[in-house]
Amino acid sequence: MAGTRNLSYLLKAVDVNVGLIGAGNLAIHIAQGFVRAGAVKASQICASSPETKKASIAEFKDLGTRFISDNVKNAELSKLLILAVKPRIIPYVLDELRPIITDEHVILSFAAGVTIASIERKLPENTKVMRGMTNTCVAVKEGATVYAVGRNTSEEDTDLVENLFGRVGTCEEVEESHIDAVTGLSGSGPAYAFEAIEALSDGAVKMGLPRKLALRLGAQSLIGAGRMLLETEKHPGELKDAICSPEGATIYALHHLEKGGFRSLLIDAVEASCKRTKQLQEHGSRDEVDEELIKRGIREGLNLKALMGNKSKK
Repeated sequence: MAGTRNLSYLLKAVDVNVGLIGAGNLAIHIAQGFVRAGAVKASQICASSPETKKASIAEFKDLGTRFISDNVKNAELSKLLILAVKPRIIPYVLDELRPIITDEHVILSFAAGVTIASIERKLPENTKVMRGMTNTCVAVKEGATVYAVGRNTSEEDTDLVENLFGRVGTCEEVEESHIDAVTGLSGSGPAYAFEAIEALSDGAVKMGLPRKLALRLGAQSLIGAGRMLLETEKHPGELKDAICSPEGATIYALHHLEKGGFRSLLIDAVEASCKRTKQLQEHGSRDEVDEELIKRGIREGLNLKALMGNKSKK
């Protein structure tokens, strides 16, 4: 079901303790969105990570939310646990949390490619698990969130997720088989949009506009186009045609985009992101994980990806 089921949630903050497992970019953007939207009181949000030197930690504290280095303690304090860590770390995190997970917890994973079944296999039998995908635009209440449910999830649990993420953008339930494609589209989508805005502004600067003005106009053009599409429910081709007058500037510009393979490049980008998400399933579904490697990377402040890459070359 698209959106939340009623509007009563708009009147007051949801009374729930939210634990963000992970303290990276996605986690801080979720926290920022929840606080700015009044979805949850800042004091009821706690982020955790053993990596205590992350730049985002200061941002959590500035929001009035809590940060601790102990994921287990975070789980003990929270009902809704949002897994916002890299797929390769998921098996380690689940092993860490398993002893204290109860039937009262709701697990929502945003780890790309990590399936509900692989999470349920790692946790107690009756654990309520959902898998989702969102994007960083939740920070400004314009996120696009979807979720799929596990075997033990109730309507009360999905209401909770929709009530929270419905305040920071759109939120709807989908089949789990669709989430990889969603990752390629709206999960990665803001990056495509930022790239497009930067390129558009470069073109405008080339033609004489000041940079700040070019960025504002480029960004507003994308915001306005998206809003127009959603509100009119017209096909994007129809809206495009309404801008293209015969022998006009816009149709000439679109011809250049077509010659450059603009549409094909976007299709390829979504496909590439989706395929990479499927590849990441291998990392998140492992029954065993090199715990010492992860811990050493955290202790030394090294890049985990580089460490795993080095090990695979040996």
